[in-house]
Amino acid sequence: TMLTAKTHDDILFFTNKGRVFQTKVYELPETSRTAKGQALVNFLELGAGEIATAVLTLGKAERTKYKYLLMCTTSGTIKKTALSEFEKVRRTGLIVIKLKGADELKWVKMTTGLDEAMITTGGGQAIRFKETDVRPMGRTASGVRGIRLKKNDVVMSLDVIEKGLDPKNLQVLVISELGLGKKTPLSQYKIQRRGGSGIKTMKITKKTGQIKVMHIVSRATEADLVVISKQGQTIRTALGQISTLGRATQGVRIMRLDAGDSVASATIV
Repeated sequence: TMLTAKTHDDILFFTNKGRVFQTKVYELPETSRTAKGQALVNFLELGAGEIATAVLTLGKAERTKYKYLLMCTTSGTIKKTALSEFEKVRRTGLIVIKLKGADELKWVKMTTGLDEAMITTGGGQAIRFKETDVRPMGRTASGVRGIRLKKNDVVMSLDVIEKGLDPKNLQVLVISELGLGKKTPLSQYKIQRRGGSGIKTMKITKKTGQIKVMHIVSRATEADLVVISKQGQTIRTALGQISTLGRATQGVRIMRLDAGDSVASATIV
C-alpha cells in the first residue's frame, strides 16, 4: 500500500484477525527510497499469524469528509462503524469486527454515509449496493451479509463509489490472476440490495484464472495501472490503453507472465 500523509496524522492498521492498531506517522522511521524498512511487528503488538491487511491514514481532512469505516471479509460479510469510534486506539489494539471460523478481514474503506459499495469475487461475480443498506454497528458486532458466495468462491475486492461522482464517467476495472483485464462501464452494473449473489463481471476460464483485483476508475482522470506479480515482475500501463468491454467477457492481455507466476496485486497511480 502506498499512502501520503502528514507527520501528525494517525495511521490505522487493520489485521486479518479483525483488530486495529494505531500509530502516528512520525513514529515510523524515515528512511531512503530504496531502504528495506522495518517489520510491522516492531511497532504493533501482533499475535501469531496476524498480519496487516488494510491501512488508512487519518488526518483533519479525512475526519471532516468521512463519517464511517466500511469493512469487508473474505466470506462476504460487510460492516459499517462510525469513524468516531476510532479516535483512541490503545497500543494493544481494538477489536473492530467479530469474525467467525476461518473468515478474515481484508478490506476497509472510508465513506461519507451516502456512498455506494461494490464487492467482487474471485469467481467473477460483483454486487453494487447503496451504503445505506448497511446500518451502523458497534466495534464488536459481526456485520451482515454483503454478497452471497457460491461454493469455493471468495471475495477479492471492495471499492467505494463516492456520492457526487457522475456514474457515466465511472468504469469498473478488473484484473485476473493470469494477467488479463478490462474496463466495463459502471452503468452495466445495476444497483441491487446487499446480500444477493450479484451479477457476472468477468468470464472466468483457464486462460484468465480468478479475478485478483477490482478498482472503480474515472474516464476523466489520467492515471496509470501498475501490476506486480508474485515473482516480482512489474508492468505500468496507461488506463486509457486498457480495452473497454462488456461484463461477461474475458478481457485482454495486460501482463505476460512466466510459467508458474501470477498477479499478486495492482494499483492505480
